[in-house]
Amino acid sequence: MLGTDPAIIEEVRARFAHVDSCPFTGERIFFENAGGALTLNSVVETSAKFAAIPDNQGRDNPASKELDRLITKARDDAKVFFHASSGQVFVGESGTELLFRIISAAIMGSATGGQVLGSTLEHPASSSACKVWAETAGKPYVGIIHDNDTGTVTAEHYRPHVTLDTRVATIVHASPVTGMGTDIAAIAAAIREISPDCFIVVDGIQHAAHGHVDIDAAGIDAYVVSPYKMFSRHGYGLAWISERLQQLPHDKIVGAAQERWELGTRDTGAYATFSDVVDYFVWLGGRVGGTGDRRGRIEAAASAIHAHEQDLTNALIHGIGNYPGLKDMAAVSILCGTDNPLREGLVSFNVNGKSAPEVVSQLRERGIRVHARAADHYSGNVLKPLGLPSCVRISLCHYNTEAEVTAFLAAMREIVAV
Repeated sequence: MLGTDPAIIEEVRARFAHVDSCPFTGERIFFENAGGALTLNSVVETSAKFAAIPDNQGRDNPASKELDRLITKARDDAKVFFHASSGQVFVGESGTELLFRIISAAIMGSATGGQVLGSTLEHPASSSACKVWAETAGKPYVGIIHDNDTGTVTAEHYRPHVTLDTRVATIVHASPVTGMGTDIAAIAAAIREISPDCFIVVDGIQHAAHGHVDIDAAGIDAYVVSPYKMFSRHGYGLAWISERLQQLPHDKIVGAAQERWELGTRDTGAYATFSDVVDYFVWLGGRVGGTGDRRGRIEAAASAIHAHEQDLTNALIHGIGNYPGLKDMAAVSILCGTDNPLREGLVSFNVNGKSAPEVVSQLRERGIRVHARAADHYSGNVLKPLGLPSCVRISLCHYNTEAEVTAFLAAMREIVAV
């Protein structure tokens, strides 16, 4: 519906800062959303407002009480967004920092012995934390090999590696390199069939801006996002943890409540900007025909986002109008197949005879911002098995348009012809 109604897409774009121009270089198309999505104008306004407030939480004055109220509201808003009926929400330095803290607590606080389980699809934010703390705890780490052809990992990949004493397992909800999603509910169910008490931690950083999140249906113990990748800002991460995980030993001030996971005074503005994000999803859900409560409208927004981004990625790959798609360009090779239903607004590719950084530069010269991923400590887990030193990553969000895709394909036609 987003793509078929010009009025809606224009209303959507009007809610974001720098939607079609960079404050440093001028007009451009932003296809680097996996590196950090555009920021809501409401988030910019909220950030400025709270940056100026001198009061802290927990004091006996009206300003402090209002800060406490806004934090409670944001936590409730986040639980609606995640569809989490229990557990708690808290913020930290970043998504990576929260994954490290949660994974370390799960590994060190779970029963002695046993193993830690993850996959080679995962971002090092979770896989590195697992390896570091598994070694510290003397629990072997098992990295399940993902499928190179589909760029994902499934319950069937996990099942043969789960044991009765699998203490901690991690799942990535979507890969920031392949762009492919995973079925976290099916994977979690496969794990719990064999190890029902396993602590299951999900990295939702790449997925959250693109699709549906349902913690109650997933049967997991932790879900972590980086809000700057879902229309908020840098400077904080946000996590949900289950009631049983929150009871594990963790870093905290001596004498503080067992349930307290935040260290030090947090930024009320961070919480308030996440409420802005949830409010935006609720507005969008209503605008595309969603009805009922806030959760129902969020689900409608997620469905519309998924459908629109699928249309855009199909246009990128298969072409639009008179412009051939990437699959029709002989020099272009696309990672993980041309018709992969698991793709979430992201296409990674290479151009024969040109390095990925070279293609990125040539697109930049034509006003299109994308990114090159290298086979380094961030992306080597995906690229090295494919024998690739790097790839070009084009990552979309629902505010992108068919006109922008057309401009990209026109630019690529020029680039591959040279």
